[in-house]
Amino acid sequence: MTDISISASFAAGLLSFFSPCVLPLIPAYITYITGTALEEELENKRFLALTRTLGFVLGFTIIFMAMGVSASFIGRLFRVYKRQFSMISGLLIIGLGFNMMGILKLNVLNKGIRFKLPKASNWFSSVLVGMAFAAGWTPCVGAVLGTILLLAGNTGTVSSGFFLLLFYSLGLAIPFILTALLISRFGRFLTKSEKVLPYITKIGGLIIVLLGLLIFFNKMHLLTNLLL
Repeated sequence: MTDISISASFAAGLLSFFSPCVLPLIPAYITYITGTALEEELENKRFLALTRTLGFVLGFTIIFMAMGVSASFIGRLFRVYKRQFSMISGLLIIGLGFNMMGILKLNVLNKGIRFKLPKASNWFSSVLVGMAFAAGWTPCVGAVLGTILLLAGNTGTVSSGFFLLLFYSLGLAIPFILTALLISRFGRFLTKSEKVLPYITKIGGLIIVLLGLLIFFNKMHLLTNLLL
């Protein structure tokens, strides 16, 4: 695991937040955890939103880190076939990137699993909602999350998978926390961001494709040399 891998995981978390199937749902999330959508009431519930958001963040971090550990464990099983595993991972990552750019249409990665969320009536229930979010919207952010999981699988160590998904969760968590702190302004930000979201998604998809090519041809060191 390198600083590049950690940086990529953190950036992937940020990208997941700004994906077209997560960002538009944030107003509904705010209403769900605070019990109101009125701007003047949201200002008074900022502390409530922040504490419950921290619980929510903890919930999805637990699930994502468990995924990272599992991916690394699977990667260790294929250590004897490390080169072949890297090539297959590279091809899968390229496919995920093309899907994100809209070149491929993998519908299973473009929608979440819908189920009834537990009521966010206290901090602990917010943790459960975060865990449900991680499970339900994993297909939605599948291109980005799948890339990081495949990267974790290629590291071959369980600790690497743990930390890669920890930094992915951190990248996803920071925008959620900022949203809670600036809760009454988020609607205006969302309106302004609608025009640039498609471009962010396509650029992110292109970066994923390039990362997949580097992994397939075993040239990740080129990226390390370029950025360090």
